[in-house]
Amino acid sequence: MDHGGGGFVSSQQELPQPAQARSPAEFIEALRTLRIRSGLSYRHLEAKAAAHGDSLPTSTTASALGRSTLPRERFVEVFTRACGLTEEETHEWLEVRGRIATHWAVTVEQKTHDDRDIPVPITDTSVAVRARRSRYAAGLLGAALLGAASALGVISQSQDASAPADLPATPVNGLRMLAVGSWVRIHPARTPERCLTEGRDRTGRYPTAVAVQRSCTAAGLPEVYLEPVGKDTVQIQWHHPKYGIGCLTVLSKGSARNLLEPRDDCADSNRAQQFRIDHVGSRVSARFLIRPVSTGQCLSLRDQDTEEGTEVVQGRCSGASDQDFLIDLVPPPRTVAAPNGSGAN
Repeated sequence: MDHGGGGFVSSQQELPQPAQARSPAEFIEALRTLRIRSGLSYRHLEAKAAAHGDSLPTSTTASALGRSTLPRERFVEVFTRACGLTEEETHEWLEVRGRIATHWAVTVEQKTHDDRDIPVPITDTSVAVRARRSRYAAGLLGAALLGAASALGVISQSQDASAPADLPATPVNGLRMLAVGSWVRIHPARTPERCLTEGRDRTGRYPTAVAVQRSCTAAGLPEVYLEPVGKDTVQIQWHHPKYGIGCLTVLSKGSARNLLEPRDDCADSNRAQQFRIDHVGSRVSARFLIRPVSTGQCLSLRDQDTEEGTEVVQGRCSGASDQDFLIDLVPPPRTVAAPNGSGAN
């Protein structure tokens, strides 16, 4: 795999075909697949863009790929070039984006005096679609990573899957994830039927979403993606079906001190969003300590509780069983429908 210049796969057939996209969601789906095929993390894409004299912050990429609305033309140009495409290939992606922007129509809810919803044909969804903002990035979670990875996140054997030079092929000891990142489920080891996911502070002192343990089958939960930022160190990204991408962030003060909140300002430089994953136990029964880089402490369950909705907090590493977590690699999430279930015009 060549990360220095042009094409990055051994066969042109391995490239996603942008011309097959018929909607903004399908176009975003193809961009995600392109990123996986490149073998580059958001951080590496930022560096590749800078080498071309462009700017591509990791937060911009995370936000753009976490939506199902059409990204700006400039983003598509910089992103595809950073992925290693030639100028001709980049031009093809821009042409497809322009076609979709011209012909795709969305319904924008406009409150008139009689409260009727008015369908408005537009020429660029980035202007007309105004999604809600929360603590997550704006917009809906778009399509998932196609079939670019297997259930364990392994890249197709027909291409060179070598990792970027400054990350090992297996960035987390004891976990067979890719250097580019993998989809996972994180379970408290004492309650493996539950997942680390979204909930609320049960004391009621902090009103927004925080990390808790809940049933893994509960509806509307975010998908979890581990993005490597160094050896045994990751961001824990939540890809929410409504609010897009948020990075778990350790809160250090106020009523929410020591809780974890998903924030939409993902940044590789934010140590409060970095977690060291330490492998403990045997190969057969692998368990992990999850330690915020900003403090060196350990994640655990508040008051060692086992109940549904128990908050995940940071605290002194004590060796208690509630500080052990299981991490399962899972298939990429399924594609979601385009907004309003519409198709291309």
